Parts: sequence; structure tokens; C-alpha cells
Amino acid sequence: MHCKALSLFVAMCIIGLILFSSFTSQTYRIGQDDRWIAPAWADTLKSPFPNEPLTLAQGEELYNVHCWSCHGDTGYGDGAAGGALGAKPANFHEEEVKKQSDGAWFWKLSNGRGNMPPFKEVFSEEQRWQLVAYIRKLSN
Repeated sequence: MHCKALSLFVAMCIIGLILFSSFTSQTYRIGQDDRWIAPAWADTLKSPFPNEPLTLAQGEELYNVHCWSCHGDTGYGDGAAGGALGAKPANFHEEEVKKQSDGAWFWKLSNGRGNMPPFKEVFSEEQRWQLVAYIRKLSN
């Protein structure tokens, strides 16, 4: 009886590991064809803050502290930390990225995905819009 119970336990563990690895690989896999698309309603989001030199300076300061290590100094997605994470960070100079609305960028920055952390609880709404404004400037 003890041998049957042990065999059943081992079988259950193996099945659990297979199911867990299947779930995590599907949930967190970000590959070449797995584009990150914000919900359509995010395109309606508009910054309530003026896009002025102070906004850009504050966005640049936030970027230089929190974003450059993955996205690189100039936003090409070539930061040292980003390369070590597996999935390449966004290159803000790519047309597919540049054509996204500010609202989509704000939504992505707020919610995160995979290796990109959600900043909704880290930065205020104003700080997130400052980052969007600076990243938009950086991408041009």
C-alpha cells in the first residue's frame, strides 16, 4: 500500500509540474510574434498636464533613474539590464512603437507586462504622463 501511495504521489507531482510549466510558459512568454497591444479604449486617454519644458525635464529625470537600464540611454531598447531579461525591451524609435497613442503608452507604463513592471503604484499619474511626454520626445 505504501508503494502505491508513493507512486500516486510522484505521478501527481509530475502532472502538477507539467501543468504549471505549461501555464507559466503560455502566460509569461513574450516572443517575436507576441506583440503587446493596449486595449482600444487606452487610445482615448489624454494627458491632462501641459507638455512644457518642465514636464519634459521631469520625465527625463524619471527615465534616467528608472528606464534607461532596460530601454537604453536613447530609447533603442539596448540597455544592459534589458538584454539580460530575455525579452528585448521596446525600441521607442521603431515605427510600430512610435505610431501608438500616448494613451496606449500610458496604459502600458501603468500596467506593465512580463519583465516590464507596472508603474501605477510607483509613480503618480502626473509622473507617468511626464514619462510618456519624454519618451515621445526621445523617439523623434
